[in-house]
Amino acid sequence: MNDIIPKNPMKLLVVEDSRTQAEYLRHILENEGYRVVLAANGREALEQIKIDRPTLVLSDIIMPEMDGYELCRRIRSDPLLAAIPVILVTQLFDPVDVIKGLEAGADNFIIKPFEPRHVYSRIQSVLQMLSCPDPDGRSVTGIEVAFANSNHTITAGRLQILTILLSTYDLAVKKNTELLETQERLNAVNEELQGMVEKLKNANEDLFRENAERRKAEDALEKANKKLQLMASITRHDLLNQLTALHEYIELALLTKTADPEKAWNHIITGDGIVNHTINTVRFTEDYQKIGIRSAAWQNVSTLVNNALKHTSLGTIRLENSIPAEIELYADPLIEKVFSNLIENAIRHGSNSLTTIRFGYEEKNGTGTIICQDDGAGVPPEEKEKIFTYGFGKNTGLGLFLSREILHITGISIHETGENLRGARFEITCPKETIRSAGTI
Repeated sequence: MNDIIPKNPMKLLVVEDSRTQAEYLRHILENEGYRVVLAANGREALEQIKIDRPTLVLSDIIMPEMDGYELCRRIRSDPLLAAIPVILVTQLFDPVDVIKGLEAGADNFIIKPFEPRHVYSRIQSVLQMLSCPDPDGRSVTGIEVAFANSNHTITAGRLQILTILLSTYDLAVKKNTELLETQERLNAVNEELQGMVEKLKNANEDLFRENAERRKAEDALEKANKKLQLMASITRHDLLNQLTALHEYIELALLTKTADPEKAWNHIITGDGIVNHTINTVRFTEDYQKIGIRSAAWQNVSTLVNNALKHTSLGTIRLENSIPAEIELYADPLIEKVFSNLIENAIRHGSNSLTTIRFGYEEKNGTGTIICQDDGAGVPPEEKEKIFTYGFGKNTGLGLFLSREILHITGISIHETGENLRGARFEITCPKETIRSAGTI
């Protein structure tokens, strides 16, 4: 494919702090016949160059210790190394990336995510310039360029500048086309969502004519719509990241299945873990989308705790339910999942010291507090809020996040207030309009 590569393969130095991306780029290049050496940052790359001079350097821009710009500048400032071509790898978030690259002395750019044909064409273009150098050469004084409120000095010749800008523009056009296609698909989905929102608004108009209880449900539906948008944003981001990682590991497995079957199998195992995580994410969306779909209602709290036991096994652990039988809670129909999540959370994270889980109730100034307390390991102070965030935790990291979202539908809050190493204590604070005694209705 590349007529420039001699029988004795050229050595390329790939500088990339992400091991996965470095290995992926290595396989792309070795498949084309190049000999590839890896370095994790600019400082390590300079040491590699002194040991065995490469024909060309491909360097990521953002790296620890020494970034791609500084590495390029160091190469250009060393008379013994200045002739080595440098291609910078970037995600091209900002046009300033190109200007800074030119200022540092880069010969071209490769855009992430990698596409083999683009990688090959950029390398071929740079290698061709070695045999047919820019007639202008590098400028001694450089060209002063003002861009984005900053001044830059570019020493590259006109032909090199034009080559870089044209190749960058070509990629930008292709990426823009892809973005437009994605935008069209998103617009179609958005139209469907707008149709659903319009239907919900029409339903809300009818609900406003109902009694105070129905108006509470109407508020819950409005909050649910916002949560559905949050769910779409979170899960789309997570699924795209997971599928991208899965795609990379599958490609690595395919590339190594012949040369190194064991390594290929390890890539498959890693991919299987990603698939399991993706399945958990999708299952979470099924529960999350149900929040607020049905009207909130008054439910007996003691019964909710007892029913929650249907979803888990206590084993030798004792559960004490001292919540008064008459206490009722105005909450989303999924409220039972909150109590089952609290029980499961205690069993999973309570350690071997866990023997008892207690549910109780306190009331002060019209505000009721439902308490779930255990004698397990407790929660470290720095994690008391983190445990309620999306994806945090040792398992799926979704249970407590989902619990807080369910409670928030009717304005109920939950916090962890226990003492570390002396057991967890979750307090569910219920505003007066969400808690009542059935005997005082």
